[in-house]
Amino acid sequence: MGIIGVPAGWPADQETALDVQRELRGRLVLDEEGPAAGTGHVTGLDVAYDDERDLVAAAAVVLDARTLAVVEEATAVGRVSFPYVPGLLAFREIPTVLAALDALTADPGLLVCDGYGLAHPRRFGLAAHLGVLTGRPAIGVAKNPFTFAHDQPGQDRGDFAPLLADGEEVGRALRTRSGVKPVFVSVGHRVSLDNACAHTLALTPRYRLPETTRHADALCRGALKEALAT
Repeated sequence: MGIIGVPAGWPADQETALDVQRELRGRLVLDEEGPAAGTGHVTGLDVAYDDERDLVAAAAVVLDARTLAVVEEATAVGRVSFPYVPGLLAFREIPTVLAALDALTADPGLLVCDGYGLAHPRRFGLAAHLGVLTGRPAIGVAKNPFTFAHDQPGQDRGDFAPLLADGEEVGRALRTRSGVKPVFVSVGHRVSLDNACAHTLALTPRYRLPETTRHADALCRGALKEALAT
């Protein structure tokens, strides 16, 4: 597997990246319901880093949304394409994630990112960024809370509490397993928040994290390990 370089013209500094982020945010589509949960394909996306060698490995795993069986998987390894700047983390990994997506032959369907979409200081996290760039419906399901305020949801599976930013609901803390800490769901592109939560529950029949994330996490870690061994 070759190492993907940083694309020509990719933002190299914070000011340029902020300009790109603002321009792309204007293309967000937030008034579509999106595909129904349990239909079509869903694709999990995740990355793993090796900071010493400045590498990032990305995985894209397509699942059948009804059975959660793996349909196809692909990986890519590239150079980290941007410095670490909170709020601009998508710029570090998107070229490699797009390469993994491009390697798929199956229709990816809904993109499920291990991260945030609208629940972002400038309302444009990884799920929103990838959704706009690909034109595909996308959601973010994060393991850990960001800076937004939220109450604890009820203890039952399906209970949720809004993630709030200045009184605006930008996502939800969603309980996917009764009595287990919630995940944090936000809209990326072309999906409603209710539907994003429905997809998340459909993808978590046994575990706290979506099956998309579980598969993609294992796959990108394996790809990084393989790249470091060469």
